[in-house]
Amino acid sequence: MKFPRRRFLHLAAGVAALPAISRIASAQAYPNRLVRIVVPFPSGGQIDVIARLMARCLSERLGQQFIVDNRPGAGANIGTEAVVRAPADGQTLLLASATNAVNATLFDTLTFDFVRDLAPVASINRIPLVLQAHPSFVAKTVPELIAYGKGNPGKIDMATPTTGTGPFMAAELFKMMSGVDLVHVPYRGEAQMLTDLLGGHVQVAFGGISASIAHIRAGKLRALAVATTERLEALPDVPTVGDFVPGYEASGWSGIVAPKNTPIEIVDKLNREINGGLADPKIKASLSNLGAAVLAGSRAEFAKLIADETPKWGKVVRFAGLKPG
Repeated sequence: MKFPRRRFLHLAAGVAALPAISRIASAQAYPNRLVRIVVPFPSGGQIDVIARLMARCLSERLGQQFIVDNRPGAGANIGTEAVVRAPADGQTLLLASATNAVNATLFDTLTFDFVRDLAPVASINRIPLVLQAHPSFVAKTVPELIAYGKGNPGKIDMATPTTGTGPFMAAELFKMMSGVDLVHVPYRGEAQMLTDLLGGHVQVAFGGISASIAHIRAGKLRALAVATTERLEALPDVPTVGDFVPGYEASGWSGIVAPKNTPIEIVDKLNREINGGLADPKIKASLSNLGAAVLAGSRAEFAKLIADETPKWGKVVRFAGLKPG
């Protein structure tokens, strides 16, 4: 039996459209079962709290349960690899962070490629960092710090939390871009670092603004500069490091990524719902209370952030000669 040409073309077009229709239907039904957001760190930390905030938000917006699955270990690589190996169906997601961008160079034996093997879904937040000093320290500004450091090499202690964290990398970036010889003193955590800074046992430090701002406002610490590209609303009179070291910027960040080849319709749906949640005043307030700034945007913008951050921190890792702890 011969089909008329017009009918044949209609049938062919219909068959070709089936995969697209199937994908759209799948995205419309998504999620139809529990979704896991893997956090590659222990529970209780800032990244974990942000993940739980977004899991609750997405559960409410999409009518399906999103839960946090903590899989710490190997500097965040165990949880990350679990998501890389997961089915690309949107049911397993990763709360990625700046640590993943650092690890891409810090670890030379990874079995996955962070940029190649994961699909950016949506950024969530940035975590502003501040360069601060004990009030007794001789340098009152960033230019004075640089001048004093160059005139007294190896005599300034620069404290941060442990190797590979955002503040640690911010300090190494400052050393690399300013050319100042500072003695980097990493602590196991930010609380211990602040205790020693407040006691005058170290002179300067990089840390998250949320942990330091009360001490800065009380005059117990002096904020020399913020590490963001623009001044912060919380510290409007404090300049940026970039005002004195052109091109400098350092901050923590986090966002949702999925296994590569996750259907684009599902990725777009998640991006819309995450951005919708980030526009909620309650979510904004919760992030602000954590010292985090909302970073909403398209998946393309998040992909660019990851693509920019990975080689940027790779240069710092190589400059500092960092090795996994």
